[in-house]
Amino acid sequence: MNWNDFLQQTPLDEHPSQDCVLCPLPSRGLIRVSGEDARDFLQGQLTNDISTVTPEQAQLSAWCTPKGRMLALFLVFMHEGKLYLQLPRERLEAVLKRLRMFVLRAKVTLEDASEDLALAGAGGACLEEHFDRLLEKAFGTTTSNGLTLIRFPGEAPRVQIVGKSDAVIASWQQMADKASGVSENWWTLQNIRAGLPDVLDATAEAFIPQMVNLDVLDGISFTKGCYTGQEVVARMKYLGQLKRRMYLARAEGDHPLSPGDSLWSPHSTSAQGAGKVVLAAGQEALVVAEISAAAEEGMRLLNEEGPAISLIPPPYEIPELED
Repeated sequence: MNWNDFLQQTPLDEHPSQDCVLCPLPSRGLIRVSGEDARDFLQGQLTNDISTVTPEQAQLSAWCTPKGRMLALFLVFMHEGKLYLQLPRERLEAVLKRLRMFVLRAKVTLEDASEDLALAGAGGACLEEHFDRLLEKAFGTTTSNGLTLIRFPGEAPRVQIVGKSDAVIASWQQMADKASGVSENWWTLQNIRAGLPDVLDATAEAFIPQMVNLDVLDGISFTKGCYTGQEVVARMKYLGQLKRRMYLARAEGDHPLSPGDSLWSPHSTSAQGAGKVVLAAGQEALVVAEISAAAEEGMRLLNEEGPAISLIPPPYEIPELED
């Protein structure tokens, strides 16, 4: 049975009755990067140091325009000796087409591998019962029974499971007696609460990496050398004054938030507006907002008549937000 057929037969509960949960990740796409120049090619394109990606460690890494604006945010990891770039499936076609333009004479192959591997998320205390070793470090990676397991940040233990359909299905079935199947919305919400951003069609080229806290999330190397957009990203660190950061947000009432939605504030001093929604699940979201406006009351969605938005810092230290 393939992964898609299995999911069609598997009930998913929006309100799980158990602490341990399993969820499919159908919105995620995969680009497989192979060839003897694979690492050198990625090193010249992405914000992070690709040499640190190993079978034991994955990483976040952004791909930017020459102006330092993010076209994509990848989870870069290894599976069975190959490098993979994970990103929202809605971004894959455009990103893959553009990324291939830079291959030139490099001995590297970029392929859409989204249908080759199954992706699932799992969370809760029961993880320790089913996996030999539960990783502690963020984006730490291990292999078990043909599966690649990647530890995600968050209050509760959480891993992403990557592998062939039969291996992921077998793992799901082994955990099913103690875990509730839930929709991908659960995983998105955990990423929001952990302060992990994403780049979707609605936000492509909207942010430089530091705006979405990639410098704090170890998604930027300032020592690796040149890459596309490096001059702008480095200038922001060494010479610029970062005026926008990413926050956790909640909208009042029952108005759902959507990536790309704009924010309004009476205290905004920018012609670009007070901010923008990065990632959302219902009334909870990650938003990039002016630091000065976020420190005051009055933030709203869309305009001065929109729902009130409350902001709090993410669950990690941000230099610009420290007292």
